[in-house]
Amino acid sequence: MNKVTVIGTGSVGSTVAYTLTINGLASEIVMIDINGEKAKGEALDIRQGTPFCNPCSIYAGSYADAAGSDIVVITSGVARKVGQSRLDLAQTNVNILKSIIPEITRNAPDATYVLVSNPVDILTYTFCKYSGIPEERIIGSGTILDTARLRSRLSEHYQINQQNVHAYVLGEHGDSSFIPWSVANISNIPVDDYYASIVHSDTAFPPLDHAEVEEHVRKSGARVIERKGATFYAVSMSVCYVCKCLLSGIDTTLTVSTMLHGEYGIDDVCLSLLNVVGKKGAHSKVLLPLNDKELADLQFSAKSLKDVIRSINI
Repeated sequence: MNKVTVIGTGSVGSTVAYTLTINGLASEIVMIDINGEKAKGEALDIRQGTPFCNPCSIYAGSYADAAGSDIVVITSGVARKVGQSRLDLAQTNVNILKSIIPEITRNAPDATYVLVSNPVDILTYTFCKYSGIPEERIIGSGTILDTARLRSRLSEHYQINQQNVHAYVLGEHGDSSFIPWSVANISNIPVDDYYASIVHSDTAFPPLDHAEVEEHVRKSGARVIERKGATFYAVSMSVCYVCKCLLSGIDTTLTVSTMLHGEYGIDDVCLSLLNVVGKKGAHSKVLLPLNDKELADLQFSAKSLKDVIRSINI
């Protein structure tokens, strides 16, 4: 019996609830929104399809209904518009989150919290500072989607199963994110050496353009927004994967946003490193052997986020 509360029933929150339902990850889902009628409509729409899924009780409720939740997913806030950066949303969405924190933590003090709204690293930091919830139970979705976009792009380039691709996007979920290419590999072979390692291949792969791949990953969200006005399918799938890892008994490494305490010389900021995620939350970090340039990129990303934190009222 797993109970998940989703706060915010816009495109992302509703798709998270739908994806949780069809994947059978929760037996009870509470949907909360300032627009109660919208939450009721979304819950009813999903509930009417549950005869075709694993049994699930899904309904619109209040913060009191979140009691006993294993996971609380927070998607509420103003959505990013065309031409707007994630950080442009900072003060507005920080204010919204600060109004939610006391209400939800009072009713679900033992839940693990998954922050999804942007700018996700700033909101994860805010939640850590104001909620009183242990930090291992506060997780920002961070660069888990960026990492998926990277793995997808590399698998397309080399025409290989995505599960054979091991590469990560670290830092801010935004413009200062970066790819540590020194640890990127396909089946333990460095990505740039993969083609030369294949015997009897009749496929010629063009050289891998690191800059093009980084641009593709960094701008993917904006390109979707330009075309359809919002992103919600891929982010919902990634958030539900985090929930699956939290609910399972097997630890999994994920690039999610958590508070740093001196790792790589960085502290008092939330950004994405490789974390071990399981029933105990994001309970450990895996420190990848970054080279000097990658370390500098990570520290620059941390500085960019700290500059935002200093510029707003948290």
